Parts: sequence; C-alpha cells; structure tokens
Amino acid sequence: MNCPKCKNVQLLDGTLEGNLPVKQCHECKGTWIPSVEYEAWQSKQSQVTPVDPELLWQTLDVNFVQSPYDMKAALCPECSRYLSRAKVNLKTAFYLERCLNCSGIWCDKGEWDVLSKLGLHTTIEQLFSSEWQTRVRERQQVDKEREATIEKLGPDLASQIFELAEALAKHPNGDFGVAYLMRQVGVSK
Repeated sequence: MNCPKCKNVQLLDGTLEGNLPVKQCHECKGTWIPSVEYEAWQSKQSQVTPVDPELLWQTLDVNFVQSPYDMKAALCPECSRYLSRAKVNLKTAFYLERCLNCSGIWCDKGEWDVLSKLGLHTTIEQLFSSEWQTRVRERQQVDKEREATIEKLGPDLASQIFELAEALAKHPNGDFGVAYLMRQVGVSK
C-alpha cells in the first residue's frame, strides 16, 4: 500500500496513541488509519461523545504548522477512490481526508495530534457531516464579519460595538436599543 500523497512511497506499519494500528509514510509523515482498525479502537474508547463546534472554537488556540501536502488531492491507498476533505477550522486550518467508499482516514503530519488535543479523534465522522461543515462555514462568516468591523472601525470602537451588541442581545428590550442606534446613525448621515 502506497502513500496517497507521496505516491511511490510504501506505507509502513505503526501505531498511534492507545494502540491504534495504522500505516505511516516515512517520507511525508502522514498516517493512514484503516476503517476497521479505527472502528475497533473507537469502540474501546471511554469518551465517544460528539464535540459541539461552538465549544471547540473557544479552545482553538492550538499551535499547528500545516503540512505542505495538505492542499494536495489524494486517492485512497486501499480502494483508489478520491479522498473527501473536511475542514478543521483553526487559526491555521487544515483538511482531514476520508475515503467515502471504505471509510479509511488520512491524517497529514501533526493532524492526529491536533484532533487528539481537541477531543475530535474519537469522533472523526462528525467532521464530515453536513451539520458540522455548515456550522464551520457559519463560524467563518462571523469571524470575517468581526475582522471587517475591526478593519473599518478600528480595534477600540469595534471592541465597544462587540460589547454593546452582546449586551443588547442579552437584554429583553435589546431590539429597542438596536432600533435607536439605527435611527441615530441614519439621521447623522
């Protein structure tokens, strides 16, 4: 079985934490996790509870250097189908890959360690769900909007706006405050 990224490099037997048998590439340091091995390992884990993406974004301060192979498309080393990609949205995002045919998982160098640190390694299938990916895209949109607000208003005023928005969202009559601000901003222009 050859590495899906290096093509002509033979994958070697190895293990990940908790004695999970895998195939590893000595060249790119990537790891192939056969579905049979992953499912057997997963069934022995004490915590196989799906992680809420909103909780995850509160703990995404993870140092990670993206593999140069991460953006490279790959074929499954077991059945030669294209590997599907799921974005793991950190400060330095990366793509986890999985075969939709045989359910094997490919982790580029360091990705398994990040998944493990975030508690996602026991429930990898959730990363490939449409619900998870939708929530990732929604969160990205919120982050882009925050960045644009900071860019347009400056960090000090943007910080005040974010604080006010949070206070208004929690207040039972917050919509009145929003309407007031809209009228005031509209009048001054």
